[in-house]
Amino acid sequence: MYKVEICGVNTSKLPILSNEKKKELLIRIKEGDSLAKEEFIQGNLRLVLSVIQRFTGHGESVDDLFQVGCVGLIKAMENFDMTLGVQYSTYAVPMIIGEIRRYLRDNNTIRVSRSLRDTAYRALRVKEELVNQTGNEPAIEEIAKKMEMKTEDVVFALNAIADPVSLFEPIYHDGEDATYIVDQVKDNKNCDENWIQELALKQALANLGERERHILNLRFFKGKTQMEVAEEIGISQAQVSRLEKSALLNMRKHL
Repeated sequence: MYKVEICGVNTSKLPILSNEKKKELLIRIKEGDSLAKEEFIQGNLRLVLSVIQRFTGHGESVDDLFQVGCVGLIKAMENFDMTLGVQYSTYAVPMIIGEIRRYLRDNNTIRVSRSLRDTAYRALRVKEELVNQTGNEPAIEEIAKKMEMKTEDVVFALNAIADPVSLFEPIYHDGEDATYIVDQVKDNKNCDENWIQELALKQALANLGERERHILNLRFFKGKTQMEVAEEIGISQAQVSRLEKSALLNMRKHL
């Protein structure tokens, strides 16, 4: 990110344009002056450099990001409306950011649907708008309300475009053994204790008679009431209740 020459451009010698010069060049550009267009682009390349600093952690080539950022710069120049009464940089920065994000999105190793990406980037734009309006970081609920979407849908979309992190990424190092993300990950669903309980449950069920197993299956795995079970197997609800209690008592002996 600290290269002096990017794509053949010596960034240490880039010109700086005054606001008056920018306005003059924009007027000439609207009149079709190609030399003014080239001078305007050269005079705003520092804007691209400042934007690509935000994307230092993506592992992309600085040259590639710079070229993509220039595409955004040119699009902003071609679509900028001087009657809006805003600085060109205010209009151009979001365009450059959007172009770089699209590039990173399309070159991501993890494929995310276009609709999900669009939702995520719309949420990021809304977030920027709210920050500019209030000066504070908006809560996800505020962003969702502004977008007229469910909060969980916005969260899901933003998580979908988050950069993947290796489980073997070190998060702490005390000079000896490093602590990795994988060391901090815990799966409460698939832990050894749950596997043991599941095996014990299967063994306990295997010790029951066929009818008792069938009743427990209908009651606790298929969620049926005792009355529904009684109707299905052709006995009374009282018998189902008695058989169910007996089966559970037998299972407890084996657990």
